[in-house]
This record gives sequence, C-alpha cells and structure tokens, in this order.
Amino acid sequence: MKDLSIVALLDVVGELFSDEVSIAVSDTEKYIYYRPSKRIDLKITPGDLLKEETLAYKALQTRQKVSEFINREVFGVPYHGMAVPFLHQGEVEGCVLAIYPAFTEGKSVITIKTQDGWIPIPFSDVIYLEAKDRKTHIVTKSFAGTHTSSLQDFEYRLPREMFIRCHRSFIVNVHQIKEIFPDTHSTFLLAMVNGERISVSQSYASYFRKLLGF
Repeated sequence: MKDLSIVALLDVVGELFSDEVSIAVSDTEKYIYYRPSKRIDLKITPGDLLKEETLAYKALQTRQKVSEFINREVFGVPYHGMAVPFLHQGEVEGCVLAIYPAFTEGKSVITIKTQDGWIPIPFSDVIYLEAKDRKTHIVTKSFAGTHTSSLQDFEYRLPREMFIRCHRSFIVNVHQIKEIFPDTHSTFLLAMVNGERISVSQSYASYFRKLLGF
C-alpha cells in the first residue's frame, strides 16, 4: 500500500464516477491531476495555472464547496462542476473537482445548411453526424447538409438519451441503429436504418456498451 502513487490512487477513485464525469485535482496554484471523460474534456494539463473564473479558484478563495454552471468562455466548452477544497492542519492545500457535461434543454432541432438556405430538422429525423473536411456533415432521413459547429460542440448540445459519440468522427442517433455487429479488436459495426454502416472505435467501445446496456 505504501508504494501506491497519488496518481494511481486518483485513477482508482475516478473509477467510482460515471464515464461522463471528468476529475481534476489542484493545489493552491495549479492543477496536479486530470482525468478526462468521454463526454466532457476541458483539455486541462497538470501544471496549468488556475484561472480566476474557474470553480477550483472559487473553492480555494471561499474555503467552501462550490457547485455551478461555467460558460464556454473559460475552457472553450460549457460545463457543470463541483469543487471541494481540502485542508491540512487548518490550511487549504488544494481542491478536488468533478466536471459534468452541460446539457441544453428546450431546443429540439438541428438547423442544417443547404444550397438554398437552412432547414431545421427534428432530432428524431437525424441519423448521424460526421466530422469531415473541417465541417460537420449531418445525415437525416430525407437529405444531408452541413453545420459550422464542431462535433464536440454537438456532443455537449445534443440530448444524451438519443445521441452517442461512437468514434472520433461520428455521433449517432441510437434510435436510428438497426443492428449492432461485433467487429475486430472488441469494436462494433453499426448498421443504420438508411443502410450505411458506422464503426464504433476501440476507444469508445466500452463507453458505448455501457450507455446502451449490452
């Protein structure tokens, strides 16, 4: 037990949390540990200094637990988070953070650009989204178009009960999956309702299985 490193211990503790939660630890000035999740990644690197707008900074200043929504200006993506400071002999030495993806509510369409203009498409009609040629290509039941938002932006904005990231380049609508086939190296191949097949990459396979429950 005495040979267990702090990083190894934090990795084990991180397993207690959902795959959708990122974990970070800071001292009083900088981040010293970061474990991103499949759903939310703030691109923190150990050694990065704490910014005043962050939850870690607020928790250290107030010496209290802080839980709130942080807009995209801080890390480039919006998120919900909780930061809890830890003390030693009455002195604050750092804090631990749990970082959750921010889910948008209310909007139920994706507005796709076409040659003549834009068309709002209900979420239920979207089959999948693909990052290609520096654009997000959106394939629906009736046609395909593009959008200027990145696939990462869509991953935070789309309802998680309907859309799942299955590959670096793909987000699929789970209601538009006709069948799932095993593929090489513990990955999967998705047969979509429109006849196309989409790969579930190895890095997303475990997350994908857990969310779909198989």
